[in-house]
Amino acid sequence: MIPVTSFAGKTVAAFGLGGSGLASCHALKAGGADVIAADDNAENVAKAAQAGFITADLRNVSWAKFAALVLAPGVPLTHPVPHWSVLKAREAGVEAIGDIELFCRERRRHAPDAPFVAITGTNGKSTTTALIAHLTKVAGYDTQMGGNIGTAILSLEPPRTGRVHVIEMSSYQIDLTPSLDPSVGILLNVSEDHIDRHGTIEHYAAVKERLVAGVQVGGTSIVGVDDGFCRDIADRLDRAGKNVVRISVKNPLASGIYVEHGTIVRAAGGARSEVAALGGIGSLRGQHNAQNAACAAAAALAMGISQDVLQNGLRSFPGLAHRMEQVGRRGNVLFVNDSKGTNADATAHALSSFADIFWIAGGKPKAGGITGLTGFFPRIRKAYLIGEAAQEFSGTLGTVPHEISQTLDVAVEHAARDAEASGLTDAVVLLSPACASFDQYRNFEIRGTKFRELVQVLPGVKPVV
Repeated sequence: MIPVTSFAGKTVAAFGLGGSGLASCHALKAGGADVIAADDNAENVAKAAQAGFITADLRNVSWAKFAALVLAPGVPLTHPVPHWSVLKAREAGVEAIGDIELFCRERRRHAPDAPFVAITGTNGKSTTTALIAHLTKVAGYDTQMGGNIGTAILSLEPPRTGRVHVIEMSSYQIDLTPSLDPSVGILLNVSEDHIDRHGTIEHYAAVKERLVAGVQVGGTSIVGVDDGFCRDIADRLDRAGKNVVRISVKNPLASGIYVEHGTIVRAAGGARSEVAALGGIGSLRGQHNAQNAACAAAAALAMGISQDVLQNGLRSFPGLAHRMEQVGRRGNVLFVNDSKGTNADATAHALSSFADIFWIAGGKPKAGGITGLTGFFPRIRKAYLIGEAAQEFSGTLGTVPHEISQTLDVAVEHAARDAEASGLTDAVVLLSPACASFDQYRNFEIRGTKFRELVQVLPGVKPVV
């Protein structure tokens, strides 16, 4: 835990008592603050009370005593309308902040030079965060990973020399971190997302920009420049005097890091040097993962990690569970769990990564279905459709060979059989549903775990090494 000493002797309101919210309460209390906890969910309030915190309806208390409102990231700060607790805070002149802001204040107080890598972007945040954490561990750092991935930031160990915090940040978390100042900030990309919480894509992009604009003096801002929003952001950071490293997987750069023919390349001052090779690394297959790897490599280089250590770290990266996770191989057939592919855009990354696909898709459909994936249909040798979306997807697939398997159990059995019988040298059984899991599974993790279990009990399946 990271005790929050910056509010010692003061009273703080905390609203939103899920995982990170309750962790904030414990960290504030450990640092000497008095906490008044609240939530719109009575069950969460009861859990906070059982943990020993004073709870109250913040509508009925005096805000004059509060030094801050610590808000959970899921609570609306601005759009579609500010939450009532935010309005109460504004009326009283009380700042509304989040748990990562509390971390930033503690780091500045106690270990301002401790490495702090913050990662954001519309797509690829989790993989890039996990990859950077893996690289820093390989390099010998005491690595603390959390934020929007896994562990709430205040449940990690405190900042200190030799310890790096690698933190994934959503736009909601950035919004609640006004003094965000990582030593290395990464903005992967910007595309339309979460407009309901930010009003316009321009505002959403501006929130993302704050992460790389706030990098501390002497730090590094890493920006993927394959979309227009990020190109403009990188140019603004340049004009502001930031140390900017541009990243591209689409075009060579005169200055920056790019990927060419499966190799990460660094260009500077007219010189070009190869940094690391991505060929044959199954956990980093596909153009989207090439961007993740290039950004992670830029972060590692900014931290002084050698190219040999970087290459070894890339090769040994196991990938994230349920995101292009290689769960087994039988002969020439590779089984890939991409259960996190819960919409067509996410599934497009998986389909673009393989040539001979036996595709398991379906679940609870989302708007647009798989109509946006028609360009990848020539890669699909056969599709196995499950869940509520099966009939709709069948209509979209048209002449692409497919069957309505209904359940994941049947789909795995039939796809494995057909892939093996195909005689293809690189056949892939791919679970990338392009759908939510809610019709058959409580979440994508449970669905992906079920797929992994079904594959691993197939005769002759071996782990991927």
